[in-house]
Amino acid sequence: MMKVYLDVCCLNRPFDDQMQDRIRLESEAVLITLSRCQSGEWDLIGSEVVDFEISKIPNDDRRQKVSVLAALAKFKVTVGEAIKERAGELQSLGVKPFDALHISCAESGVVDVLLTTDDKLLQKTSEKDVVIKIRVANPLEWVMEVTRK
Repeated sequence: MMKVYLDVCCLNRPFDDQMQDRIRLESEAVLITLSRCQSGEWDLIGSEVVDFEISKIPNDDRRQKVSVLAALAKFKVTVGEAIKERAGELQSLGVKPFDALHISCAESGVVDVLLTTDDKLLQKTSEKDVVIKIRVANPLEWVMEVTRK
């Protein structure tokens, strides 16, 4: 069973301005991923970090819509000391605090992939000095790859 973790920028993507091709295509990839999770083909893994970050979305309507998508998570990773410690290690390598927590939660949940539309996070996790135990990918590129098989 494929285990997938979507960060909050991914969960927000379907509600972003769809006039840009990249945003529209990434939105479709996120929705395909969520559809596969909803059908039971893949497992969506969430976390307390996802929930907390969603709770900080200032727009009530958007926060509610993003919460509905996040609620599709079959399992939720709870943040404990080991996750905080690992996030600290990642931060010391230059990963932003929330990104470090997402990666740490995804690693703890032993996911196959953490999907993000954050180019800076994708760049940072591709650097040799940042050792990550899971794959971090753009949803569009990843969905195109796994649906080809």
